[in-house]
Amino acid sequence: MKTVLFIVVPLTILASYVLIDNRKNKHLSFRQKMIKSLYPLIMKSGTSSAKVLKNVNDKQPNESVFNIPLQQIDGTPFNWQSAQGKKILLVNTASDCGFTPQYEALEALNKKYADNLVVIGFPCNEFKNQEKGSNENIAQFCRLNFGVSFPMMTKGSVKKTNAQQPLYQWLSNATKNGWNDQAPAWNFCKYLIDENGVLTHYFDSRIDPLGPEIEAAILNIATKP
Repeated sequence: MKTVLFIVVPLTILASYVLIDNRKNKHLSFRQKMIKSLYPLIMKSGTSSAKVLKNVNDKQPNESVFNIPLQQIDGTPFNWQSAQGKKILLVNTASDCGFTPQYEALEALNKKYADNLVVIGFPCNEFKNQEKGSNENIAQFCRLNFGVSFPMMTKGSVKKTNAQQPLYQWLSNATKNGWNDQAPAWNFCKYLIDENGVLTHYFDSRIDPLGPEIEAAILNIATKP
């Protein structure tokens, strides 16, 4: 009996906390509410070993990223000219991941640096099937739960497979982008491209979109390589 209580009581307390913490998030499932509540703990664990790669030698791409066609989540073509003169942060996303609350930070980042930056999301279902929804479902989820207004592309592949979409082939192939072979290791990995189409940084999932690493890269503040 004591063993049962030892398990049930903490779970009940956790469930109550999750429901109270997310009382305004009516469109989230209980799993998604739990993820959102535990997100601060998820981000704190392993942050010190989070990977950041930099184009320290200013390697130029061998192929232009701006020639790669993209399709937005509503089926219309993405116009690269809408991002002209700005840095671009490309992020592979998912709705049921421990890092899904980063949508909120990405939206805040997109608004904070609206004159200098465009955030673009790329939903994928390749990491533990954490993005099962249709493009329509994903768009609605992002809008209702996180107020996402930055461009979202159609769901596709980001891993190095035969199905990898062309943009991620460019991002993870040094013969194309000039220096980087790192593909996304999990959901919410981030790539930063500068105003001239040069890939400057790779940030893994544990790097906070509003953290100092990304802000320094956006503002061209020198940091240790």
